[in-house]
Amino acid sequence: MKFFRLVLAQLLRKKVRTTLTIGSFTVALFLYGLLVTIRGAFSGGADVAGVDRLTVINKTSLIMPLPFSYRDRILRVPGVSGVTYATWFGGVYQDEKNFFPQFGVDKDTWFDVYAEYVLPKDQREAFLRDRQACLAGKNLAKRFGFKVGDRLPLRGTIWPGAWEFNVAGIYEGNRPEVDTTGLLFRFDYLEERRQFGKGTVGWYVVRLANPDDAVKVTRTIDEGFANSPFETLTQTEKAFATAFAKQMGNIEFLVMTIGSVVFFTLLLVTGNTMAIAVRERTGELAVLKTVGFSGPGVLALILAEAVLIAGQGGLIGLGLAKLFTLGGDPTRGLLGTFYLSWGSLGLGFMLALGVGAVAGILPAVAAMRLRVADALRRV
Repeated sequence: MKFFRLVLAQLLRKKVRTTLTIGSFTVALFLYGLLVTIRGAFSGGADVAGVDRLTVINKTSLIMPLPFSYRDRILRVPGVSGVTYATWFGGVYQDEKNFFPQFGVDKDTWFDVYAEYVLPKDQREAFLRDRQACLAGKNLAKRFGFKVGDRLPLRGTIWPGAWEFNVAGIYEGNRPEVDTTGLLFRFDYLEERRQFGKGTVGWYVVRLANPDDAVKVTRTIDEGFANSPFETLTQTEKAFATAFAKQMGNIEFLVMTIGSVVFFTLLLVTGNTMAIAVRERTGELAVLKTVGFSGPGVLALILAEAVLIAGQGGLIGLGLAKLFTLGGDPTRGLLGTFYLSWGSLGLGFMLALGVGAVAGILPAVAAMRLRVADALRRV
């Protein structure tokens, strides 16, 4: 710490250059924060998928249904502690650009299996009482201004007609990564009104008594329905979410590639800036060695300067990224979640410090090896 004033003096020596270098790190780490957030959104919930849940879909395709009678057979499989089910609705609210997920779910079991969804007791009771009740996710309600008691009309696409629901509650997630952009309504209302597909569901979600039994239960379920008209494909919820997210894989790859190139370019600029700064101070470095600074001491001063610049830029960039993500999904529903975790922020700050050290290591080593006589000859 006794040399901090010396490092600070060097940073303030060229204020414009120091500011621009800090700005480079700010932009790079702001970009990092956005990339991490977007990557998490495109993961489709795989990072928060329940380790004790399996998803059972039609082996042919996700869009093909499964018989409702499968529920009881799955419940009898050893190792299964609970089963719920859902069906994709695909309705339109006001305009087709207002896309958001809509699921018909089992009112009695859905929240038992998905414990990460939080709903006040009175709102859950209202959901159970009203056949036309629906539950809006917190982010969905914020997006459209839905409130408890609102009448919500949807235009059916898969099942045509005018569908109306009563908003009985607003559910939240027990952690920020949980997707709350969807609409849940009662499956029995869908079953009552739809023109076709009665007696079927879109998919089943199985809760395991012991997550270690996932492989055994998966095999038992699929073997039980083998060679039937509706064969099943059972997989962990994480595997299912990952496979679903790969449908958007090209977009994610494009975003990550462009961001990485820009990030790497900014780092090269920063490293070059540090090298120029050291070359300009050749005479000063020679004087420092003359008055007693050792080679490692000079190296530490240069590295401290580079790391301090990186740290300042990193803190500003990550802070701006966090503030930006607090504003919610800028795509208005395209991304299921838009959250920058504190763990990612910590990793980003460590990355900034590491990059600062790497950018300064070559100039610092050059300064450490600098001979006083050679330096004064250059001057």
